[in-house]
Amino acid sequence: MTAKTKPNEAPAGCLYVVATPIGNLEDITLRALRVLKEVDAIACEDTRETLKLISHFEIQKRLVSYHEHNEMTRAPEIVIELEQGAKVALVSDAGTPSISDPGHRLVALCLRHGIKVVPVPGASAFVAALAASGMPIEEFVFAGFLPSRQSERRKALRTLAAEPRTVAIYEAPHRLVDTLEDALEILGNRPAVIAREVTKIYEEFRRGHLEDLLEDVRKKPPRGEITLLLGPPDGHAQYTVAANGANAMPLARRVAQIERECQVDQKKALKQAARERGLTRREAYKQLLVTRDE
Repeated sequence: MTAKTKPNEAPAGCLYVVATPIGNLEDITLRALRVLKEVDAIACEDTRETLKLISHFEIQKRLVSYHEHNEMTRAPEIVIELEQGAKVALVSDAGTPSISDPGHRLVALCLRHGIKVVPVPGASAFVAALAASGMPIEEFVFAGFLPSRQSERRKALRTLAAEPRTVAIYEAPHRLVDTLEDALEILGNRPAVIAREVTKIYEEFRRGHLEDLLEDVRKKPPRGEITLLLGPPDGHAQYTVAANGANAMPLARRVAQIERECQVDQKKALKQAARERGLTRREAYKQLLVTRDE
């Protein structure tokens, strides 16, 4: 007599790829909590971080260390458990495993062995940053972490030079100035957003152009987790209106619009409006005074 299963119930021997909060613990899903309670073990990037999470939700489970330094040997061990009928949840310290985190090797190995892999989606730093950025995001590119060595980083940026879509990048705070300098030189002074500590207490968005953000970061270096968003070369969408619309409206109104939509000060807004109309900053300032008088 064979055991019956519910229509949507995963079979015995299943790997769940579970997204965890990127900061705010309230961002964990009800489904993720249920899965973490039901599995036989949790494979985690750092057992100490995962223990904090499951302890907060009063979950007690066997934790298995799975990170970039041991995945070559640990992945086969976990697959053996799964083949014996175990249910295992794979988590990273924050966000979704395999997305700029360990996990791909285990998922690929499970699929080669015919083991069911079930995604349990949740919070994502670059998706959250994109949603609140004001950038055009109908299409975008996620580039993960750029190489830490300058020559390799600059090479990676050159491959993005002709990219017409918004690009999302993860970067360490101590490398942010170097990355902004390289991006400005290679990609030009395009619109950009620095999203810091997304969903956490000190969440912050800095919006502007690479030149302005570089100057800002030099004065006030950010701390914490960084997502850098690079806008399209022409700086359209929220950062500009279509050329005919932007250039048709009075300069003062356009400057006010940029201030409001991009959340920047008048100086930066005037600089952007000047670029749109092919004016120097001095010429734009003179026009601004005239249009205001009118």
